[in-house]
Amino acid sequence: MMIATLAFAIMQGFIKFVDHVHVFQIIFFRSSVTALLSTFTLLKVGVSLRGKRQSLLLLRSLFGVISMTLFFLTIQRIPFGTSVTLKYLSPFFTIILAVFVLGEKVKKAQWLLLLLALMGVILIKGFDDRIDQLSFIMALAGAFFGGCVYVTIRKIGESEHPMVIINYFMISASIVSGLALLKYWETPEINDLGVLILIGAIGFVGQKYMTTSLQISETNLVAPFKYTELIYAFLIGFVFFGEIYSYIVIIGVVLLMISCFGNMWVKQQGH
Repeated sequence: MMIATLAFAIMQGFIKFVDHVHVFQIIFFRSSVTALLSTFTLLKVGVSLRGKRQSLLLLRSLFGVISMTLFFLTIQRIPFGTSVTLKYLSPFFTIILAVFVLGEKVKKAQWLLLLLALMGVILIKGFDDRIDQLSFIMALAGAFFGGCVYVTIRKIGESEHPMVIINYFMISASIVSGLALLKYWETPEINDLGVLILIGAIGFVGQKYMTTSLQISETNLVAPFKYTELIYAFLIGFVFFGEIYSYIVIIGVVLLMISCFGNMWVKQQGH
């Protein structure tokens, strides 16, 4: 899980590095390279690419494409550490959606932690003038559709191989972004091309190691380590992009992190 989160943080850092490249071009390379690698992996282990619950797999892919597009756009538009932090609102949208879609019960403590997360978001948005209104809305929408992804995966359950779910998502993203590139394609410079290929390859490494960690150990033991991505993100933002945050914004980030850890701990107590 630590390797996976580091890989995702590095991948997102590269996305920030090529923020002059159109987002659909980034998504195309991110998804097509990963799709090729995941397809090869599935064929190697003899798992069918078709899957069993195609409608849910396509729905998860649709939500994933929307969420990824909005997230990549916010990476390009606002400070790196903040964009990654706001992505972690997805679990709270998952809580709300799970009540209505899956009929799950939510503990009072989780609602309180949701309020704590909202306080953190208000501090982040209200005291960082580098975050414009449109970027903030895109970040929230991206987190919402990320929540839709989690709920759909829960609906799929254990009926599908994890790599099949990833493969559907990556192939769908490749098709959607590929069609968009009929209008927005620009031949990348050689350095940008290398970075774009790295984005796809490193993204695959992140997904492979995250999937493996969840398969070989209990989720509640390894999932908390996913939040080390936030630490990596702020270090990358500081070292490579010269990002500095006010104390109030840092307090907002800490509140959001506490609420995320708290939500995970509350859910673990129920098992």
